Amino acid sequence: MKMRTLRSICFITLLTFYSLGLSAQMAEKAAPIIENGEAQVVEAFSDPNKWIRHDLWVETEFDSDGDGKLDRMHVDVTRPEQTDSEGLQLPIIYESSPYYAGTAGLDKDIFWDVKHELGVLGKPRKHPEVTRIGERPVISNSQIQTWVPRGYIVVHSSSPGTGLSDGAPTVGGDNESLAPKAVIDWLCGRAKGYTERDGDKEVKAYWSTGKVGMTGTSYNGTIPLAAATTGVDGLEAIIPVAPNTSYYHYYRSNGLVRSPGGYLGEDIDVLYDFIHSGDEAKRARNNQVVRDTEMKNGLDRITGDYNDFWAGRDYLNDMKPMKAALLMSHGFNDWNVMPEHSYRIYNKAREMGLPVQIYYHQNGHGGPPPVSMMNRWFTRYLYGEENGVENDPKAWIVREYDKKDNPTPYADFPNPEAKDIKLYLTKGAPEKGGLSLTKPNKQGTETLVDNYSFSGASLAQAETTKHRLIYLTEALSENVHISGIPKVTIKLASSKPAANLSVWLVSLPWKEGYNTQITDNIITRGWADPQNHSSLTKGEALKPGKFYEVSFDLMPDDQIIPKGQQIGLMIFSSDKEFTLWPEPGTELTVDLDGTVLTLPVVGGKL
Repeated sequence: MKMRTLRSICFITLLTFYSLGLSAQMAEKAAPIIENGEAQVVEAFSDPNKWIRHDLWVETEFDSDGDGKLDRMHVDVTRPEQTDSEGLQLPIIYESSPYYAGTAGLDKDIFWDVKHELGVLGKPRKHPEVTRIGERPVISNSQIQTWVPRGYIVVHSSSPGTGLSDGAPTVGGDNESLAPKAVIDWLCGRAKGYTERDGDKEVKAYWSTGKVGMTGTSYNGTIPLAAATTGVDGLEAIIPVAPNTSYYHYYRSNGLVRSPGGYLGEDIDVLYDFIHSGDEAKRARNNQVVRDTEMKNGLDRITGDYNDFWAGRDYLNDMKPMKAALLMSHGFNDWNVMPEHSYRIYNKAREMGLPVQIYYHQNGHGGPPPVSMMNRWFTRYLYGEENGVENDPKAWIVREYDKKDNPTPYADFPNPEAKDIKLYLTKGAPEKGGLSLTKPNKQGTETLVDNYSFSGASLAQAETTKHRLIYLTEALSENVHISGIPKVTIKLASSKPAANLSVWLVSLPWKEGYNTQITDNIITRGWADPQNHSSLTKGEALKPGKFYEVSFDLMPDDQIIPKGQQIGLMIFSSDKEFTLWPEPGTELTVDLDGTVLTLPVVGGKL
């Protein structure tokens, strides 16, 4: 009897210890932690040595390389071990790119020659071959250090015709929207993934909650928008950083052939060659169909007019199905992918009633929002945490001397308190004229002589020169806050049938030296083709000596010009950093009475 009781006690004790151990084990299961509306770093998710990393191929609904088979996109996955060991399902941060597997070099011969007359093509350029790099199963390591420890799974994919993905690069074509859509469909259980490029063994995303967010910078920021325009279910939120939202706006400006800053002579076919790192056996066919036919027939470097080719590569035209929450990020001094790219999409999404925010900083290309801002956005829309982010201020602007992680909130962009003021020209060439709040009469005309060999910066600083016209306000008696989109209307005549037209808004005196800020000198810029004065889709040769009215927007800006400075409107012809370089000597004559600058100023006073 005593032995039986002792055995019972031992069994109960063992059972108790087992139960306690099981409870402790259950209590120790890893889970996301959300505090103050943000996903927190979880220790159990933070050891890279325990992350599960693997790759696969997702089958799309298109065949863009013409081999008779549906293209498959190469995808990698990085996830916490608990997605296997504990059956944990988590939301996804997804980035796609054409750059992961390597690019062509930037030899100057790959760019178009810009030293030629307007209205001609220029000499042929060199077509480079890309040497593919990269290895399986890791396509990229971007995003993982930020998001995996916070309880997200990170996914990457190479875009069509790059890396180990099938297809052809099209630089804004439909397949670059449908490829990330297919990956999202796979993450949500609606498309098929395979262990091999040509295999039939399927891979399931059993660890996915079906909630996906996308982000990335530059081309990698364009692809989230491309995916969102398909209206794909499961793509809940995107954070594009400095995205190219229209290839026309990237390579043209109001009818003018204009290069992106830093890449003089680049065009869409140059970018095609730069990223074409896909299957070597498919490249000749892709080149013939995409680069040497579709792009050659559509890009039109002769007139710069807007056409169906460019319209098909403008995501603003495709936004109707979009439903993802949008947090835009851009730099006001990004002269590569210019700040208009984000604003035009933000503005349309706002009109559509989508959840939107915009973050602008004062620097150049790239620059994501602070991690905390991104975290709140993704936590709200991927975890469903009601953190009130949709009620936060719509616009976050990094002021001139502040750090990027310390933006100032505003009700919106442009600042709702900004009002348009008109500034009129008073004569002063070849030195400096004036900008007046009252319209003077009978100011007559002033003439400049085109010469691409002078940079815009040197023209702005010149005390006197015949190669530009410049008009200045009086020295500002107090700080002036510009917020919005400045506009110009210029009445001009050309001595030749075609001419470049460039406009800079500058702050003078020009500052130089170690402490010079990027905001100190150039406020904003714009370019236009006078031949497109009445139509973006069909230019007309200018009649020498005849006056035309050319109206266009400058780039969006939000900048505080300090008191003591003068705001200057500089009008010139060829911009050495951006436009074609025709033979010097074309004369542009400006009718001062028919020219006006419209400036959005907070408070409406200058």
